[in-house]
Amino acid sequence: MDDLWELILYLHLLAMAFFVGGQVFLAAAVAPVERRNPDNERLRAIARRFGWGSLIALAILLVTGAAMASHFQLWDSPTLRIKLILVALVLVLTGVHLRYPRAHPLHAAIFLCSLAIVWLGADLSS
Repeated sequence: MDDLWELILYLHLLAMAFFVGGQVFLAAAVAPVERRNPDNERLRAIARRFGWGSLIALAILLVTGAAMASHFQLWDSPTLRIKLILVALVLVLTGVHLRYPRAHPLHAAIFLCSLAIVWLGADLSS
């Protein structure tokens, strides 16, 4: 049974790495080039593809996170509650970002919230 929970944790961490790592890549590599060449369709295609991958990663994060919170009885944890508030905020901001993809403050807010979520997740695991 421990192997199952290790697999669930692995999937959770892999999805988190994709989501946050992709944001770092977009912020550090794609966005600066896009600002210099706003008509670059390839970069927009990369960002759209990452968006779909992000939706899949978010679904995996929600399912595996809920499973671990239940299994390890973390639902009463104040740290988890703050993390869940930030997750809800990221979901809302992501929805707004889909409507306004060029709103750069949204990118920053999603990224900073994601980093805080990772921090809180590390705190929960210790």
